Amino acid sequence: MTVCAIEITMTARFTIAADGSYAARLAGDGEARYPERWTLAGPEPYAVPLPLGQPEEADSEVLALADGRVLIHRRVAERHAFALLYPTGGAGAGPRTGELPLGSVAPEADGVRVSLLPPSPDGCSAFALAASDTGTTVWQVAGGPFGPVARVPGRCTGGVWLDRTGRLLSLDRELGGTTKAVAVDLGRGGEVSPLLQIADGSDDRLLLADPDSGLLLIRSDAPGEPRLGWGVLGSSRPVRFPECLRGAAGVPFAVQPGQALMPETCGVAIRLEDGGGTPGGSWGRIGLWRPADRHVFRLPAPEGWFGTGVWSREGRLHLPYATPEVPCGITGLTLPVSPPPPVRLDPPAPAVPRPVPLQQAPLR
Repeated sequence: MTVCAIEITMTARFTIAADGSYAARLAGDGEARYPERWTLAGPEPYAVPLPLGQPEEADSEVLALADGRVLIHRRVAERHAFALLYPTGGAGAGPRTGELPLGSVAPEADGVRVSLLPPSPDGCSAFALAASDTGTTVWQVAGGPFGPVARVPGRCTGGVWLDRTGRLLSLDRELGGTTKAVAVDLGRGGEVSPLLQIADGSDDRLLLADPDSGLLLIRSDAPGEPRLGWGVLGSSRPVRFPECLRGAAGVPFAVQPGQALMPETCGVAIRLEDGGGTPGGSWGRIGLWRPADRHVFRLPAPEGWFGTGVWSREGRLHLPYATPEVPCGITGLTLPVSPPPPVRLDPPAPAVPRPVPLQQAPLR
C-alpha cells in the first residue's frame, strides 16, 4: 500500500502506518484529548484508546508505526518531547497505556517550528523537522539513534518519501524568495540535490510520490497560476499540467501502488477543498483521477471522513471516518473504469535511485 499522511489541522491529524496495518489520531475534545490507535489489518477496524495520567494538549502530534506502537510528539515548556505509546494490561487489570520516552529537541532560537514527517516507508522509523528561516534539521526520533541526521539550508516544509527504504526524502525548501522541492539523501549524511526545477522563478512543491511507478504529484505556479501537475521521477519528459485539474482546489493524498513503469495508469485520490469541508471537520467530496484521464471523477466523501486514506494494490481506496454512530469506520471507493491508455515504458530506475531534476514545463 502507498500511504500519504496529510496534515489537515493539528487537532484532526490522522496518520496511517506505511504498510496500512495501523492508524493513529488524537481523539477527544477540548481538554479531554487522548491518543487513539486504529487496527486496520483485520476484517473490521477497531480502535484502542491510549490515555495516560493527564490529557494531551491539542497541539500534540501522533504517528502510527507498523508494529502497533504510536509515536507522540508533545511540546513541554521550550522542548519538544517524543515517546512511544502502546497498550498494556495484565489479567484483570484492564487496558492500560505504556510509555517509552525517546528524547527531546530543544530549539536553539525563536521561530523554529518542530513537526513530524509522514510515516517512514520502513514502518519502524520516524523523523521530525526543526525548521527556521536560516536552516532546517531533520531529526530521527524513532527506529534508530535519536538525533539529527541532516541539515538543509533554508526553511523546509512538506515531506514526501521517494523510495521504499526511507532513505530519500523530498522537502519543499524556501530559499532566495522561491520554494523548490529538493531531495535529501539520508544515506549520504543528508546530501541535498535539486528535484524540481520547472522555471527559474516558480514555486515548485512536491505533494505526493509513488515509488513503484515513479509518479510525482506537483503544485507549481510555472504555468502562470498555481496548478496541479504530474511528472515521473528520473524521466527526461517535462511536467504536465492537465486541463481537467485546472482550478481544482485540492490536495492529492493517495496513489494506487503496484503500477510498475505505468505512471499514467495510477489512480490518484484528491481531497477537494471546495467540497464544503470545515477545519477540523470532514470534507464533502473526493476527486479520483488517473494521469491518462481527461476528467476528474468527483464523489461524495463519507460523513466524518478524516481527509486521508490508503489505496490498495487491487485498486480499492480505503477512507477512515468517525461519527457518533460509528466511532471507528472504513469505507471503500473504486475508481470508475476508463478505456486503457497506450502504455509507455520509461527506462528503469538505477539500482540506487538518484532524483533527476524535471525539465522545463510547458505552459499550456
